[in-house]
Amino acid sequence: MAVVWKVAALDRTPTEGSLADVVKTVHWTASDSETVGSGDSAVTHTGSSYGSVVLKSADSEDFKAYASVTEANAIAWAKAAIGSDEVTVIETSIAAQITESKTPTSKTGVPW
Repeated sequence: MAVVWKVAALDRTPTEGSLADVVKTVHWTASDSETVGSGDSAVTHTGSSYGSVVLKSADSEDFKAYASVTEANAIAWAKAAIGSDEVTVIETSIAAQITESKTPTSKTGVPW
């Protein structure tokens, strides 16, 4: 499957310089899942990550006020602020969580 990025919330400030209603922080989630088996024996393995990132100062040339921001805008801004290397690390970690769920390297319990 593919990692799905979503926006949990946006923090904003009333003004920044001459701009109004400026998004400053994106709180994001990223998740993926894989279902193994079918019917009653199907098991869904999931992986996820959550974080927040502060955006760089708003640029008046490509500024979008809060009311005009789409989730796609916010995800693109968050990924740009996080950086492509770290986005890859996050997505790799999610894949590793799914692999660990499918084939655990350790177990918890008691012998009785």
